[in-house]
Amino acid sequence: GIVDIGLNDWAPFKTATPADITSTAYYYRDAQIVALAAALNGNGVDARKYRALAASIKQAFNAKFYHPDTGLYGNGSQTSLSCALYQGLVERTNKALVVSNLVAAVEKTNGHIDTGILGAKYLLNALLENGRADVAYRIASQKDLPSWGWWLEQGATTLWENWNGAESRNHIMFGDISAWFYKALAGINPDPAVPAFKHFTIKPNLVGGLTSAQASYDSLRGRIVSGWKTKDGRLELTVTIPANTAAFVYVPVADPAAIKEGGKPVAEAEGLRLLRVEDGRALFEVGSGTYHFTAPL
Repeated sequence: GIVDIGLNDWAPFKTATPADITSTAYYYRDAQIVALAAALNGNGVDARKYRALAASIKQAFNAKFYHPDTGLYGNGSQTSLSCALYQGLVERTNKALVVSNLVAAVEKTNGHIDTGILGAKYLLNALLENGRADVAYRIASQKDLPSWGWWLEQGATTLWENWNGAESRNHIMFGDISAWFYKALAGINPDPAVPAFKHFTIKPNLVGGLTSAQASYDSLRGRIVSGWKTKDGRLELTVTIPANTAAFVYVPVADPAAIKEGGKPVAEAEGLRLLRVEDGRALFEVGSGTYHFTAPL
């Protein structure tokens, strides 16, 4: 169940990650994808076959790479830890410890990224998906080597192949941070259960010293907009949901009674329904239209 071939975490800054970690993780995800495709096509035999294969790969991955005494994977690199998290290979009972170790690995590099091409995608997303968008933003906003900001400081107008700029200076491979801006800062995310943005999620993160963020996405069903700003201790969040779609909207305020939409208490506003408070955010389900949420922070 272990795959040890491949280019690995190409162009790491300092810490290399063994190829068998990243390649086996992709083997696992590929088996899951084939199982899903088979199920969607009504092929139950293959769906069961590849779900079983994925389960066996996950077991082999954890048996070989997870160290239960420390909560580390492989050599404990940022890529090793974030790969296991992002690809869904960490057992639920171990997740909190692995996330803690990943944060510690970032702190060890003074808030800087220390990955190659694969880890650059895993790291920011694993932190976002496990409630540490603040740590991911710290990485994303660095301005000294290694960082995207350092590239800008050198006058870069394109993405580079290496953190130090030694080779190609027109490569997309560290470019997933652009998608992270949409997912984390503006908070626009697809719903895997409802393809093509018929239903989606808006879950912005107020992190670091940011006082505003805005993004739009031209989906198949129309333009989705999410924009927020903070000023004088107040939050303003404006979202646009295309016609014939619906969305979950997370307003980063814990008290729904303090939130207004269009100047009215949310209990009186049309087109939305409070579902619950989750991790310090009020979660609403909303229909199509434009909504203006305001609340004290």
